Amino acid sequence: MNMRPDSQGKVRDIYDCGDTLLMVASDRISAFDFILPDEIPYKGEILTRISAFWFNKFADLIPNHLISMDVTDAPEQYARYADYLRGRSMLVRKAKTIPIECIVRGYLTGSGKKTYDQDRTVCGIVLPEGLQEASQLPEPIFTPSTKAALGEHDENISYERCAQIVGDDIASQIRDASLQLYKAAAAYAKTRGIIIADTKFEFGIIDNRLTLIDECLTPDSSRFWPADSYEPGKVQPSYDKQYVRDWLRAHWDMAGDAPHLPADVIAGTSKRYEEAYELIVGEPFVPMKEINVSA
Repeated sequence: MNMRPDSQGKVRDIYDCGDTLLMVASDRISAFDFILPDEIPYKGEILTRISAFWFNKFADLIPNHLISMDVTDAPEQYARYADYLRGRSMLVRKAKTIPIECIVRGYLTGSGKKTYDQDRTVCGIVLPEGLQEASQLPEPIFTPSTKAALGEHDENISYERCAQIVGDDIASQIRDASLQLYKAAAAYAKTRGIIIADTKFEFGIIDNRLTLIDECLTPDSSRFWPADSYEPGKVQPSYDKQYVRDWLRAHWDMAGDAPHLPADVIAGTSKRYEEAYELIVGEPFVPMKEINVSA
């Protein structure tokens, strides 16, 4: 798609349509806040369709910004890009974005494990002694971070700092909504054979109401672990981009430009995204272009 977006994130391109936005998920992949030079086939479509699944599932819990995934509902100037947009685009309502990454952790891993090993805390929350890699936490915890500009790194912050940034009322609303959504999603995912170790939500305000925006419980914003092989004390296999992170750690010093991924890592990552879709949504992943061809 050669139309210049009005704004661009690591994965999503945003087009301003007046009262609405057209959000388009590319096949770009980022890791450690770097955009990698290779794309992952079908990734953008999978992210969009998983998000739509969760938006619909949680519609009774919290409003969301999704208007339509039907490309024919997009403004007329996008009609010529219909083949590219189909399945990977969402027409959404504009929101006043809350500048906090709302992270919920149900298990100890990643950056949380690193700080736990130092002083038994995660984002200022003191946790029990004796936890190890991939231990389930006694209760899910809300561990916010700042929303960094493109090319910069998010910063984990305490709840108190979050409240200073957005105010006590909004801070308590996004904390409570994040924990409620995580618990509901984790309970459902377990019935599908997936453990949601942690995830990130984003919220905005529409019509003076807290609203779920951006993406929701995708392999890009979450750690998904297969429940049948879960074993605390070691790094878990996952359905998300951890595969890419692990390869980068082993082959790159995080200096300079990110390296190209080997073909097997690209193919393996695409397969993991497809598996995540099929487990969560409960149906085989068929690209929209094949659905339309067969139709």
